[in-house]
Amino acid sequence: MSRLVFLLALLVPTAAMAHPGHSGTAGFLAGVQHPLSGIDHIAVALAVGLWAALKGGRALWVWPAAFVALMLVGAGLNLAHVALPFVEPGILASVVVVGLMVAFAVDLPVWLGGVMLGAFALFHGYAHVAEVPENASGFEFMLGFTLATAALQGIGIASGKALTSARRQPLVRAAGAACAVLGVVLAVQVL
Repeated sequence: MSRLVFLLALLVPTAAMAHPGHSGTAGFLAGVQHPLSGIDHIAVALAVGLWAALKGGRALWVWPAAFVALMLVGAGLNLAHVALPFVEPGILASVVVVGLMVAFAVDLPVWLGGVMLGAFALFHGYAHVAEVPENASGFEFMLGFTLATAALQGIGIASGKALTSARRQPLVRAAGAACAVLGVVLAVQVL
């Protein structure tokens, strides 16, 4: 767990550079940095990985892949100027719900978990593209936030598997509870 905290601490200083107006933020680098600038996205991506690790089997690749794929669909909807209602509430709900799935180690069928995660990912992808810096290449930006999201999910999977195999599943579930609480706090701030 200390490795996870260390890795996140390394990423925090770069998060401030993810917003437009900073030099060196065009394209791929801006895309990588963008998901790391929002605690909501970090939390949900890690939680997807933790939940997949708790489930094991095909969920280890299906759930993260579903999230990333539908995140890109959400980005495409925004680029095509298709209105997606309730983007912010959907993002906040994803943090709470996925956190609760981890906290209670909910054992959904792989296909149903993938559908749920994909639905939430639409909102995340839509929001990412809404914040593309003016000087950024859209394709490179999307590639960057896709890889950053996949890396966060990978950290979640690795942490979840390590803790579960070390008989520390309660720590994984506590991380899920923390994610859900964070989502509630963020929702209260929005209201």
